[in-house]
Amino acid sequence: MVADASHGTCISHPFHRVLLPTISWSEGGEARSALWRSERGSAPPKRVVLADDTLSADSAYRLACEGTGLLWCGDFQNARLLVQALARRTDKPAKVKAKKTKDQSLQPEVALPMTAAAFHLHRQAQAQRARVLGMLLIPFDADYAIPLRRAPDAKKACTQVWGAADMAAGTSVASLRELLGFISAHEWRKKGVEIAALGELPVVTHNRIHPHYAVFSPLRGEYIALVKEALIQKLQKKAIPLAFDIGTGTGVLAAVLARGGVASVVATDQDPRALVCARDNLLRLGLTSQIKLAETDLFPEGQAPLIVCNPPWLPARPGSSLERAIYDEGSSMLLGFLNRLAAHLSPAGEGWLILSDLAEHLGLRTRTELLAAIESAGLKVLSRMDAQPQHPKASDASDALHAARAAEVTSLWRLIVK
Repeated sequence: MVADASHGTCISHPFHRVLLPTISWSEGGEARSALWRSERGSAPPKRVVLADDTLSADSAYRLACEGTGLLWCGDFQNARLLVQALARRTDKPAKVKAKKTKDQSLQPEVALPMTAAAFHLHRQAQAQRARVLGMLLIPFDADYAIPLRRAPDAKKACTQVWGAADMAAGTSVASLRELLGFISAHEWRKKGVEIAALGELPVVTHNRIHPHYAVFSPLRGEYIALVKEALIQKLQKKAIPLAFDIGTGTGVLAAVLARGGVASVVATDQDPRALVCARDNLLRLGLTSQIKLAETDLFPEGQAPLIVCNPPWLPARPGSSLERAIYDEGSSMLLGFLNRLAAHLSPAGEGWLILSDLAEHLGLRTRTELLAAIESAGLKVLSRMDAQPQHPKASDASDALHAARAAEVTSLWRLIVK
């Protein structure tokens, strides 16, 4: 029962052509195969066994840790329960052999600051967790139907990620964990995220942003509120005819700028998913005539009196393409924005850098390094506005990054040319 990725099928994807490898297994003594799908870019498991409701969680965990794929052929809802059981086993803390002294047991536990080395070890553990949970596999028919008992209709969710079904491509297999991510993203896309900075209903007809799969969702409202506050202050002094939004993502900051009084906005991104998402949101918001989208690396052509950028906050290597909105290896986007900003600012223009200091609390970047990068780019800090994060993890003491998150501050740096 061995997976075989030596052959593949080229299919259409919403954003590119992809060559999908083939995963193979044995069923009833006969060889079977299907296309392997992974938006995270994971390779198919080298060994695959059939699994159903009779498989115990302990056995499943042992096989998954060995790297064996479990192709589910039982009840779908039981597969979901099994994923939860695998997660509990993966998250179970290791037993501490050394006993605490009586005095030690009386001391309150203090969350110590995390070092860069500890953070990278944490990421390795999270990557291993993802690999284990990703070993529970689900079959799909050519039309994305799931041929399992009590399976949901996930055709729309899959179509939004994989594109229109190609009946000629045949059946496929993907991890249940990824499928649950598709379904969750589909629900967020339908519901949307209410953005207070876009205006209060019923004054405006729409104030929601609808994030697409793999596009960073604007759930952290503090950075959006900072942009709105800074914009109000600036417009009190002078009108803003044009602004650039660098790395627009869902288009939320471009929409805040346009709704807030900027006459025209050029929003850029180089991720096709983000551009499709932003276009959908701008259409919903009725801002397509005021905001122009451009597929480019950072800056569009020309200059603007206001340029806004909210780059990924953590200078670490993304584990997959889906993590690029969070991790900016070598601070590539941050430094690219700073080093090219002066050339694209109109005389007396401002660049607004929205950046969390979480990287500083994780030992990944120092404040001195950030200030040195600003200085070497020929820029100086006009002022800085700060906000405390309000998201649930900031107060979750069980989170491995709690000490850093509790101390985190999100800032809007107003930069000008020296």
